[in-house]
Amino acid sequence: MSLVGSLVAYKGRPAKITSITTHKFDLTFKDGSSRKVREKDFRYIHPDYIELKDNSSEIDMTVLEDFQGESLSLKEVTEWLFSEYSAQNAWSTHLIAEDGLYFYWNKDVLLIRPKDQLEIILKQREEKTLEAESLSRCVENLENNIIDENDSCWLKEIEQVALNQSKHTKILTALSLQNTPEIAHRLLLKSSYWDVIKNPYPQRHKIPLDEEITIKNNEMPREDLTHLQSIAIDNSDSSDADDAISIDNNIVWIHIADVASRVSYDSELESYAQQRISNLYLPDQIIHMLPTNLTPACSLGESESSQAISIGFEMVENQITNIQVISSNIKVEKMTYKEADKVIKEHKALSKLNSLAKSHKAFRNNNGAIKLDLPTVDIKINQDKVSIELQQRSESRELIAEMMVIAGRAVAQFAVENDIVMPFVAQDQGNFSEHILKNKENLTPSETYQAMRCFKRSKITPRASTHAGLGLERYVRITSPIRRYLDLVAQQQLLGFVTNIETLDETMVKQRIKIANSAASIINKATKQSMEHYKCVYLNQNKKWKGKGIVVDLHENKAILLIPEIAMMTQLKLKSKHELDSEVELKVTSIDLENRSVDFKPV
Repeated sequence: MSLVGSLVAYKGRPAKITSITTHKFDLTFKDGSSRKVREKDFRYIHPDYIELKDNSSEIDMTVLEDFQGESLSLKEVTEWLFSEYSAQNAWSTHLIAEDGLYFYWNKDVLLIRPKDQLEIILKQREEKTLEAESLSRCVENLENNIIDENDSCWLKEIEQVALNQSKHTKILTALSLQNTPEIAHRLLLKSSYWDVIKNPYPQRHKIPLDEEITIKNNEMPREDLTHLQSIAIDNSDSSDADDAISIDNNIVWIHIADVASRVSYDSELESYAQQRISNLYLPDQIIHMLPTNLTPACSLGESESSQAISIGFEMVENQITNIQVISSNIKVEKMTYKEADKVIKEHKALSKLNSLAKSHKAFRNNNGAIKLDLPTVDIKINQDKVSIELQQRSESRELIAEMMVIAGRAVAQFAVENDIVMPFVAQDQGNFSEHILKNKENLTPSETYQAMRCFKRSKITPRASTHAGLGLERYVRITSPIRRYLDLVAQQQLLGFVTNIETLDETMVKQRIKIANSAASIINKATKQSMEHYKCVYLNQNKKWKGKGIVVDLHENKAILLIPEIAMMTQLKLKSKHELDSEVELKVTSIDLENRSVDFKPV
């Protein structure tokens, strides 16, 4: 049988075979165009080609019920449906097969669907239709800034994109918007599905949430140091005190919450801490490094007697000698910084420790230490109202900060003397000018800004090395094992040594440093972006805000300004000439909450 003149289907279009060569068929289409194709590229429909018409007549599909699950030819199905195998009817049968509801092509025959399959597909198509209607309705609502509870499923999908938990949603595409967290965030704010206070960044960076884990209290011999007046000084809203200080005649004691006795090497609890690396302190919440039931159990001063790792030593002319590390029980008195500031000069222990701290800081300064004091703020939320308060310098804050530096120095020295591998913190000397070094105690804001750019990045290494920024030969962070993972590792090493448990070797410590460094970048991003977010919210809630900016850098007609009261930086074009460290009164012109950016201009 010659196929010339036959009706065929090619990519959904009807065509006529006009000629045949050895390997090719010439097809001509209704619009007069033609194409050479191979036999496998088209489907044979009928021996006669005709100009096809729309076949809108209703078709009785029940005639195929007896053939469920069977295979029939196109001709057979056409004859059952239409009683006549004409080109028009055959094409209609082909279109039904392409739809795939009642039957579908299986190679060169048509497979009739069983009834149960048909019902499933009908249900799926109905759901798809309803989904399309729902999507269209939601698009219309969002374009008109209308929130309808029936749109919640689509809004939740947008939320998933905003939280970086999904890369795509149909609703954003339907709105001709890019599927990015920022654009999703903007839409959720615009539609009022999210309030401006909503902070997406911990979830966006996949910070694990707090959990509880069954913990065991590892009983071990402890020295009774409850006779010491041990003082923990912290912010008024702090609930996890991890260090306390005391002095007994010539012995200085720094007590650190004993976490290591509960979190052993390679335990479930250590894996938990490795996933988090540090506490995440945010105005609206604290996400803890340790399980929520472990933190209060370890915190100092939460009970009559607290378990600690106590580091005792003598300081003579700023040299640390006779270091001892013991597992202890201590009795802790808690104070806020404000309370400590009031009594620090009269308090026997605090005044003596304060003198030691000041002497030690001077010792470090003489060794090249340099600390840059840029403004820091406390951000708080009360009933969705954001407040920002400039953190004031305080004598007790300085005391505690220096005592923690001393603790890190003492532990590093102890580790070197006893060949204990530690996550040492090192820092190379920065490229500071002579002027900066000579005036490091009295730098102007612009000098502080310039010096900040000269600092070398600190690094953590299993081998002791100089920390130039602190002016110390060696240094270990040790005082915050409740909230910093590598502090916990350092404490594990200390406890292992004093209890004759095998400690980690250099390779193992290096592995833990790598884990911490990797996770720390995520924590730092989440923290930084969260704080930027709340500063934007604060300014959004205080639209008439005005404040002082200090010029810290100049580039032709552009200036970089530090805004101390909100601890922000901004870059502006200034019309008039300004000198470094001059002040400019600023006001807000625009706030881009989803991108955490604020535009200022001079008043």
